[in-house]
Amino acid sequence: MRICIFGAGAVGSHFAVRLALAGHDVCCVMRGPHLEAVKAGGLKLRVGDAEYSARIKASDDPATLGAQDLVISTLKATAVNSLVTGLPPLLGDDTAVVFAQNGIPWWYDLGLAADHPATPDLGILDPGGRLRATIPMHRIIGGVIFSSNEVIAPGIAANLSPDRNVLLIGECDDRASERIERLRAVLGEASIASPVVPRIREAIWSKLLTNMSMSVLCLLTGQTARAVRDDEALRDVVPRLLDEANSIAQSCCPDVKRVTRSGPAPDHKPSILQDYELGRAMEIDVLVKAPAAFARAAGLSTPMLDLLAGLAIRQARDKGLYQG
Repeated sequence: MRICIFGAGAVGSHFAVRLALAGHDVCCVMRGPHLEAVKAGGLKLRVGDAEYSARIKASDDPATLGAQDLVISTLKATAVNSLVTGLPPLLGDDTAVVFAQNGIPWWYDLGLAADHPATPDLGILDPGGRLRATIPMHRIIGGVIFSSNEVIAPGIAANLSPDRNVLLIGECDDRASERIERLRAVLGEASIASPVVPRIREAIWSKLLTNMSMSVLCLLTGQTARAVRDDEALRDVVPRLLDEANSIAQSCCPDVKRVTRSGPAPDHKPSILQDYELGRAMEIDVLVKAPAAFARAAGLSTPMLDLLAGLAIRQARDKGLYQG
């Protein structure tokens, strides 16, 4: 397959190397020193003591890459609007686009099942409806990533979760399709797990449960997820946050598995804290504001999460990393 990773930072670079080594014609849209290093010496992936290399065509101009069979967007939600102009040159007649990002995606209300509760206004995720005007529903594949990675030097990505590298995928209307089966096979051959998920929004909420609660608490405390979970000073706070988060998720998807304080917690900083420390635009809308809107639509009282949301927004604004 001709596969383009659009926004190849840490996780995108990881997937690009694995897909290239599995025999696919992979290109990347990336920028800055990372791009220049890949042009000069290829893209490298470190997993423990092992290092893998792949020669990959990379550019900051999608128009130079040509039409693709598949585009996987690993852009942060704060940058996804760049697809409005960047995606069209990559599209052929049958090109599908996987949107693999944290939080509530801009397309969430497209293709909803009749029994799904009404959604709140999600216009903040696609200002002016530009993405909707550019990307028709039939191209959209939902994606949820469980994989911890970082760019440790230009041209070099490190995978920090060798036992858990997952990309869950599904049609936005949850129908079974041949292209989803084919893509799961492609991912599996590249050592990227992609088990069957009957409803992609359940997977979205499953990950968002911890992002909207524990990850925001990590932002406010500067601690890793494991440190927050094990902090005695937060012993009573964490379960109350998780109860509220579980209530929001289950108001939309009743079958979402509840997250508890005793569950697994990685000993690394979540992306929202990494973005804050590195001075990057923060995913406040998809991780904080959109879940709060779902809570209001469901008539739920979430005082703990509302407090965290207000503090997170204030903290991000004070550093100039959020303008909403």
